Amino acid sequence: MERVFKNFKKYRYLLFELTKKNIKLKYRRSYLGIFWTLLEPILTTIVLTLVFTKFRGNSDVSFPVYILTGRLLYAFFAGSTKMAMKSIRSNSGMIKKVYVPKYIYPLSNVLSTYITFLISLVVLFAAMFIFKIYPSKYIFNMVIPLLQLLILSLGVGLILATLAVFFRDMEYLWGVALMMIMYTSAIFYDAAKVGSQWIFKYNPIYHIIVNFRNSVFGSPLDMEALLISTIYSFASLFIGVLVFYKKQDKFILNI
Repeated sequence: MERVFKNFKKYRYLLFELTKKNIKLKYRRSYLGIFWTLLEPILTTIVLTLVFTKFRGNSDVSFPVYILTGRLLYAFFAGSTKMAMKSIRSNSGMIKKVYVPKYIYPLSNVLSTYITFLISLVVLFAAMFIFKIYPSKYIFNMVIPLLQLLILSLGVGLILATLAVFFRDMEYLWGVALMMIMYTSAIFYDAAKVGSQWIFKYNPIYHIIVNFRNSVFGSPLDMEALLISTIYSFASLFIGVLVFYKKQDKFILNI
């Protein structure tokens, strides 16, 4: 373990530079730049609110904030895992030429996406102000689901990065899986109104969103959701690190 920390400390500057590079590349040649991080969730929320308010008859004035809390977290998970999945193959040239701990690549992709995600939370706080949802003492609890989301995304990202090296079709399969995760995360509907509740128990994102929403709307953490999401998050990280470590020496033969 001490060796791992020394190795991480040695390459922390490279991690910082790669994270910064990923953020710059994401908005290169974009007129809106990082402003799109704020604009995209606003536009998406407007569309979803119009659709589900007009066509489904949802008259709750706080509904846009409800959508936004789910949409932001899911968007980060989807974006970070996709980037982490491609990280080894997209950096194959550097991996073949220079020794760098390979975990640096998926980690930097997840961290860069997480930074832009945290910036996008400005939109959420603005929406809370507009729709008169004032922060309570429970607002500080949002740190817990946000950390769980980061851990989960890194763990899943490491697993996907490993699988994508050996199975090129993983990118397409993960796209289908993300669609399933999105529709079972209760982003734009109330999960309590769904008859089959069992489907939510197997979706870690749903449990993270539940406690994030509780923090925003002034409710205490759901202990069951907290336990389930904690187990999923740390289990995915443990499996991700284990799988990545065991297979990383074979990456160079397949990229």
